[in-house]
Amino acid sequence: MALIQANFTSLCLKRTVQFNAILPADQMSPLYAPAELPLKTFYILHGYTGSCMDWFLNSELGDLSSKYGLAFVMPDAENHFYVDDMKRRDLYGAFIGRELVEFTRCMFPLSDKPEDTIIGGVSMGGYGALRNGLKYSDVFGHVIAVSPAIIMQEFKTATDDPNPVGATRGFYESVFGDLDKAAESDMDLHWLVNSLHETGGKFPDIYIACGYNDMLVYESRRLDGHLNALGIPHMYEEGHGSHDSEFFNAYLRHALDRLNLDHPKAQSNPFWVDR
Repeated sequence: MALIQANFTSLCLKRTVQFNAILPADQMSPLYAPAELPLKTFYILHGYTGSCMDWFLNSELGDLSSKYGLAFVMPDAENHFYVDDMKRRDLYGAFIGRELVEFTRCMFPLSDKPEDTIIGGVSMGGYGALRNGLKYSDVFGHVIAVSPAIIMQEFKTATDDPNPVGATRGFYESVFGDLDKAAESDMDLHWLVNSLHETGGKFPDIYIACGYNDMLVYESRRLDGHLNALGIPHMYEEGHGSHDSEFFNAYLRHALDRLNLDHPKAQSNPFWVDR
């Protein structure tokens, strides 16, 4: 695999931003027969208090990249939940859903087909994957949300006292704006589902998983019920575990397994001569 750290000037965020990437270099090297290009791509989003280094340091991604022939792109969204801050014009959603995709497709040999393009993540990144996978359903053909932080219901009771993860009402307002209006905007997953359904838009393939002992499981169940009520195909799973890396990694692998990603195995190039 190849590990790449890159910086570029984002128009959506009006500053230099960093992202990391993992490419299945063992299938792209001249040491091997050419792999089938362009590559399928997984834009994988970090959780709250994390950064683009979280997945970069996760050794499993190298194995997954080689196993599935996938390119992984790991952006940084700080703690902004991958939504657009219209007051400051910090467009984290547009950055993830449009700008980063277009930039990386120019930089690497990546497929531009929605069916070859996955967005996913855990916790805050799981919410970001659902939000932007639905909003930019013309870009992403698959959404993988593991233990997604669907937190809109918390806004009703949020105060200036920090909650268990240190978030306050002021923090939520700085990210989502007027909390009383958030449920009527594209920051609310139920609103996005209804909007896409009513306009006859094409839904991406959606996979959601959450642990029985995760405090976020109730909102995952509620979203599953909403999708079921509208007859929208998706897969929802629960399993033993809580909000931790053991659950994240196990269900991330399971989510990729179910996609049956087909790619040619790298084979030695018989014309290579070791000098």
